[in-house]
Parts: sequence; C-alpha cells; structure tokens
Amino acid sequence: MSGSDTSITIHLAGDSTVAPGPLDDSGVAGWGAALHLFVEEPVHNEAIGGATTASFRAEGRWRDVLDQTRPGDVVVIQFGHNDQKDPDALAATGGYSDNLRAFVHEVRAVGGMPVLGTSVERRLFTDDGDLRLSHGPYPAAVRALGAELNVPVIELLGFTRWLYAWMGQQDSWRLFGHTNPDGGAQDNTHFGAFGAKTVAAFVAQQLRVIRGLDNHSEPLGSWFVRP
Repeated sequence: MSGSDTSITIHLAGDSTVAPGPLDDSGVAGWGAALHLFVEEPVHNEAIGGATTASFRAEGRWRDVLDQTRPGDVVVIQFGHNDQKDPDALAATGGYSDNLRAFVHEVRAVGGMPVLGTSVERRLFTDDGDLRLSHGPYPAAVRALGAELNVPVIELLGFTRWLYAWMGQQDSWRLFGHTNPDGGAQDNTHFGAFGAKTVAAFVAQQLRVIRGLDNHSEPLGSWFVRP
C-alpha cells in the first residue's frame, strides 16, 4: 500500500463477518482477519461474533476502540447481520441508525476518521440460481446515514453480491469453505480463508480511495494525448 501513513492505525468495529479468525480454513474468519495482509498500517480489530450495534457498546468493545483511536486514525464500522434479528429495538431506521450515528460522532470527537460499511451479503441462492437479498432495509439505512453525515461508505453488500454471482453458485462456495464446527452444516454467512482475503483486499483498495492516497499520481492517459 505505497504512499500510506504508517503512523495511523486502522480500527475495526463489527460482527463475525469482520472479526478475527484463522486463515488456514480451520474455522471462520471475518475479512478483518486478513486486512493486515493488504495494508501497511497496523490493524486493531475489536469485531466479535454475534455483535450488534448495541451489544458492542454494552460489552465495552466500543470504548476500547475509542480509547485507542488517535487523531488521523481510521475507524471502519460494519454491523447489521445481528441487528436485524432485533427489529424492534434495532430497526434499520431506528436503533440501528441511531447507534451508528453516535459511533460516527464519537469517532470524530477524538479526531478519528469514521468509515461505514454495508453488510456483506449471505450466500443464499434460490433453486433457480438467483441470489437472495438477506438484509432488507439495513444497507440502505447505512447509505442514507453516510449521505446525512458526510461519511464514506464501503459498499460491501454490492461487492459481495457481484462476487458471488460472478463466481457462480458452486464456485462461490470456495469463499466459505472452512471447517465448520457446527456439525458440518453448510455455512453461507462466515468466510473461510479465501473469502476473508478476497473481501479484505477490496476493503483495502476502498480505503486507499477514501483516503485519497492515489489522487496525485500522473494520469496514464496523458501519455497518449496528441496535439
């Protein structure tokens, strides 16, 4: 990641699809487990399986993120998988958005740069081979909040939906092909090593764009301009 500022830290807040995990397919791994492979900056990953925007704060993990955030640091926030299981307290445009809004304000208060992410899609194909939409209004709520607060949004839902469809129903299983401790049942939510690395590489490139690291490179098109 040439041109990066290694004096900053990238902090991650999220659920199991972001959380640390083994990169040898011995278990599940969120994309945050592999982000360090694609960035020069240190990565501080507080994401944990089962987390909602509410439990992440209640368990003290958000406090740990804020306590370690220094001016200029980047804080990537991606929830939704578990929030949607509590549609009363954590409705997309209710508690979920309220909690994300508070996260953004608090990151800015300590001098950090908040970045929101839409949820990665679940790999759920219909019998006809179409990819289901599994997150309802939650991704749209993140996009709306990004526009409201002028916060960059990494479009992980759109990317992963494209990725699964491009790879196809059978080959996309490679992204999830870890050893499943849950009695061998097929897991279409949690990545294995290949999936974690693939999504992490996308996130790393998006962070370059958001941070403007390549904005001053010479445009190659100028080589082909004729008077």
